[in-house]
Amino acid sequence: MEIVNLLFVLIFINYVFFIGLLIWGFSKVKLFQKTNSDNKTGFSIVIPFRNEEHNLPDLLQSLAQLNYSKEQFELIFVDDNSKDNSVRVINQWRMENPWIHLTILDNVRVSKSPKKDAITRAVMIAKHPWIITTDADCMVKSDWLSVYDVYIQNNDAEMIAGAVNFPTKGFLLSHFQQMDMLSLQGASIGSFGLNEAFMCNGANFAYTKTFFSDLKGFHGNNHIASGDDVFLLQKAIANCPEKVHYLKNQDAIVTTKPEKSWFKLFKQRVRWASKATAYQSDFAKGLAILVFLANFTLLFGLLLLAFNMMSWQFLLALFSVKFIVDFTLMYQTNRFLKMRMYSVLISSLIYPFFSSLVALYSLVGGFEWKRENIK
Repeated sequence: MEIVNLLFVLIFINYVFFIGLLIWGFSKVKLFQKTNSDNKTGFSIVIPFRNEEHNLPDLLQSLAQLNYSKEQFELIFVDDNSKDNSVRVINQWRMENPWIHLTILDNVRVSKSPKKDAITRAVMIAKHPWIITTDADCMVKSDWLSVYDVYIQNNDAEMIAGAVNFPTKGFLLSHFQQMDMLSLQGASIGSFGLNEAFMCNGANFAYTKTFFSDLKGFHGNNHIASGDDVFLLQKAIANCPEKVHYLKNQDAIVTTKPEKSWFKLFKQRVRWASKATAYQSDFAKGLAILVFLANFTLLFGLLLLAFNMMSWQFLLALFSVKFIVDFTLMYQTNRFLKMRMYSVLISSLIYPFFSSLVALYSLVGGFEWKRENIK
């Protein structure tokens, strides 16, 4: 058992080292202070959707309140075969806001990735130089575009990743997702600070049309149904890392909605985890493996404990070390995202079970994008 204990210790030493690097990297990404925007940058906001009639009103309301010149942005909605009243909801809103330029396209599937097809189709007809993507279940702040505009004018960027958070309400399921989001956003921002960026969120992601074209869009990974954000980011990092930036400003944060059931959350996380095997970044692959090993080690330790093959003091020490470094990253991230850190301990107890199951299932199961199963 000494060998097993030593192996566990080595895993956790590496885990603490990597998370410590992310904590340090996060501190290196400085807050961007917004000045007055003169609305120089033109944005085409792209929103792929399928069966989102219940979420679209919140998004549309937030878009109507954008504090930005109406001549300098447009909305492009791409419908991926919705069966509900999503299109009717958008058209009704368009009649109430005729001054906003809005286009609804039908998605044309040419690959195994409907979302990538939708974005590619929108980029082809976009009239503004900057593409900025978000999701139908999101809400944006009134100065969202203004902050991007000022940042673009003051930085030599061709691709910009932004932050995403959850509403600060709900019960255990919601709080668990908030803690998970804090970890993911902390890792994302930390990796930018380390110049090892490998992850972003398509709900708040911007790039120029020319850069998208230079990178040949999603070519090379459109056989993978998910990953419209991270694969494009990793391709950009591999080719022109100096052109890829992170926008750390609270007015640029996009709010998305948590999943409403554990099953839906599980399927979403499987979809996300399935991308890890195709990551181009060695840092990302190593971190993904290490996170899995740290969580799986705790579960295996419980099994050993049940058979009196491991002391509870040793297992508690491992959990405590992991909890402390995870909490440090989440707390640091939450100072920026400003969510409520409820249920931190109970979420930390659930997470090893949840994440290990997600990781294992992602290797052998299918996953789905908006209720469509993909193998």
